Amino acid sequence: MKLKRSAAAAGTAVVALSLAACAGGAAPTNTSGGESDTVTFRSWSPIEQTTRQMIDAFEASGEGKIDATIFNYPEYIVDLQSRASSNTMPDIVGLQPGALTQQYRDYLMPLQDCAADTWGDDWQSKFYPIGIEQSRMGNPDGDENFYSLPILTQTVNLWANTEIFDEQGKELPTTWDELESTVKDMSGGDFAPFLLPAKDSWLRNVVFLQIVNNVAPGLVYEAEDGTASWTDPKIVTGFEYWQKLFTDGIAQSGAIGLDAYPSAVNQFEAGNAAMIPLGAWWIQQSDPTKTDIPPLSEGMSGYRPFLFPTIPGGAAESQFVGGIDVSLGISKNSANPELACKVLTDFIAGAGAQKLVNTMNDVPAVTGMSPEVFTSDRQEEIWNLFVDEWLPKVTYSRYFESPELDQAVADALSALATGSSTPQEAAESVQAVQDSLN
Repeated sequence: MKLKRSAAAAGTAVVALSLAACAGGAAPTNTSGGESDTVTFRSWSPIEQTTRQMIDAFEASGEGKIDATIFNYPEYIVDLQSRASSNTMPDIVGLQPGALTQQYRDYLMPLQDCAADTWGDDWQSKFYPIGIEQSRMGNPDGDENFYSLPILTQTVNLWANTEIFDEQGKELPTTWDELESTVKDMSGGDFAPFLLPAKDSWLRNVVFLQIVNNVAPGLVYEAEDGTASWTDPKIVTGFEYWQKLFTDGIAQSGAIGLDAYPSAVNQFEAGNAAMIPLGAWWIQQSDPTKTDIPPLSEGMSGYRPFLFPTIPGGAAESQFVGGIDVSLGISKNSANPELACKVLTDFIAGAGAQKLVNTMNDVPAVTGMSPEVFTSDRQEEIWNLFVDEWLPKVTYSRYFESPELDQAVADALSALATGSSTPQEAAESVQAVQDSLN
């Protein structure tokens, strides 16, 4: 994410900056008795510089004003909790699908009427399918409302430093055996062959989901909804291969203590790693609107995305895992829901969205949008790979619906990384949480 995400995840690592109000201050309230011509927006993403451009583009239309504050992800979650408890929710809030949206569902208005009024009854066809699917993730049975809509989507995948691969005379690994041999052959140099920032729970989970969905495509989600067991031998195998990243020396020493942002990504951009697990958002490092870009990131000249290698005995091809990067919801107590709708839809597919896409902050949630400027053929090639080939094929979610289950999986993966648990024990620990939820 740039300074990304997340948590998004990925976790956007930006400083909390106010665009039109002090960070953390109470959301302005309308005291005129009529609709306010300003809506409040709070989120962790897009980053502050990009959000400023999006606001300028919208406000140029003369429709209204936007008071926005962009936080670091952890601080944003605290701010959102405090606003919900004090009934001072912003008009527009940044969300992630599943657990986070469901946590605040009671404070949010359904958005399908807003979308239909803006784009027509077939509005869902504008979005990548995974975005529509995840927008209702975790809704109670029978609840077909959209409480948030995505502005950005993504795949999770690996990235390679192509300068190192070229110098080493290596091809990008497509199988687990090739990954092992590539890391072995690259070991001993002044760079990490496979840099794994395993300190972050979100990253542990997305790497595991890439592994387990190759071992048994989709099975983990059946375990999540209770129609399969977390102790299924194939899911246990997924835990086993996560642990093998550590026991077989694929990940660097001390991986469990390394965070993705800023530590690991700074090392990767400095040329100190050959491979790293991140996602489509890494293309933002080559943002054409910036000038101070490190050599490897300039036009993506030093990077290439690739899918997680296949696992022995699993699917013959790598599976596509990803989904919504960030989505937006509107508070049901908004003083001006019509203006909030105009801002939200503009940020998805209007002038604000074009500014967002121009910075390559991540991949758009709707089809047919591209940056107005590409700075290299490789940058354009990678962009087209994401929007034309990978995103339409994303089948498996990078998120769990339940926050308790999400944490249980992350904790199990941490125990495997430190050697304090076996794959079977890890599976049993997650199943215990699943049972408690049921």
